[in-house]
Amino acid sequence: MRIDEEIDRLKKRLEELELERDALLRANIAGQDPSTTSPAPEPALRSWDNTVAHGLKKDTIERFSRQIILPSFGVGSQAMLHNGSVLVVGAGGLGSPALLYLAAAGVGRIGIVDRDSVELSNIHRQVIHKESSVGMHKTASAKEALLAINSATRIEEHTEGFTPYNALELVKNYDVVLDASDNAPTRYLISDACCVANKPLVSGAAIGTDGQLTVYHYGKDGPCYRCLYPTPPPATSCARCVDAGVLGPVPGIIGTMQALEVIKILSGIGDVFSKKMLVMDALYCRYMVVKLRSRNECCAACGDHPEITAERLPEFDYDTFTGQAPTDAPVGLNLLDDEERIRAGDLETRTKNRLLLDVRPAHQFEICSIPGACNVPMSSFQADDVVNMVKEGGFEEVVVICRRGNQSQRALLALKAAGIQDVADVVDVVGGMASWSRDVDGSCPIY
Repeated sequence: MRIDEEIDRLKKRLEELELERDALLRANIAGQDPSTTSPAPEPALRSWDNTVAHGLKKDTIERFSRQIILPSFGVGSQAMLHNGSVLVVGAGGLGSPALLYLAAAGVGRIGIVDRDSVELSNIHRQVIHKESSVGMHKTASAKEALLAINSATRIEEHTEGFTPYNALELVKNYDVVLDASDNAPTRYLISDACCVANKPLVSGAAIGTDGQLTVYHYGKDGPCYRCLYPTPPPATSCARCVDAGVLGPVPGIIGTMQALEVIKILSGIGDVFSKKMLVMDALYCRYMVVKLRSRNECCAACGDHPEITAERLPEFDYDTFTGQAPTDAPVGLNLLDDEERIRAGDLETRTKNRLLLDVRPAHQFEICSIPGACNVPMSSFQADDVVNMVKEGGFEEVVVICRRGNQSQRALLALKAAGIQDVADVVDVVGGMASWSRDVDGSCPIY
């Protein structure tokens, strides 16, 4: 009889310790003082287990049993996931796999921030969306997919995007924030908001065949984004998927790893990837972990005397600070006078003996091109050589074209500097091949 009593006493003590552990882990996530955290309510007892402390239903236990039986995870961690919440900023290449795995793992509440609609060119990497979702708002498409996986997860849509005016209100309502954005202004804004609200930030990036992963503002001395990049890089050095491209599985890998870090933070398991950065070269399957410095005491966002506060953040001009707009839409340049530019439709009406110079990369030239065009990629563009080509060919006019009408302007300026105007007239095509496809030849794909 004494043995049975001792077993009952130990079970009760184990239940108390599990509740204390869960309270401490929740307090760590929220940045609270554990001593001020209210104890969890007493769970209702069930006939199938008279020592239940987790509060999970029978079908929930069975659903997630394959991860619950892991010694490093357990039912207590599953309960913390069930009671946890995450805000995912961006339902694109990174956000898609992250959202799918977070819902599948049993995170109780997921917020999705995005203001864009699904486009056909998204589908190859944004695997949460379907062909039938094209034209649909991304948050609605994502919610539909997540509820199909786990109808018990509470999905909250935020269709207005992530701005300085709503950032703090959004962030403070979730335990963890996952940055799946793709532009510098938003990255700085998310990091600053997490610092002000004292929330951990799981950050990922993917472009081309490369990816990065880290966790910012975690623990006592985890750095934030501004600690590492107090001065934003030049806008010209910030590649975007719309310009540089991305291989579909690359954001899939990084986004999945972001989901894993969120799960670790919410459930209190493992070693959170803070104060280090994973750098991935997917083309050659190379991975490198870079050690990061600790929090900068002088940081404007998370330092001892921060300049970015709850009062100042809404008024901070992130566009001016980074020199970029918070969007992945193509940015049009305007470097030339109007008389130096023509419309795509004008090409067919111009009668001069001309050289049509296409300055796109060779692999883009192979996608589609205008008959008779000469491909001289900007990467190997030599203005003097082109001027000599014009002289030898006796051309009266040079028409420069590119993908969207930006690089062609730069090429034209280089030609003018080399004296092309003394040999022939020179113009560029507004909107490049994209305009040619829209206005002249619809069989040419827009990519």
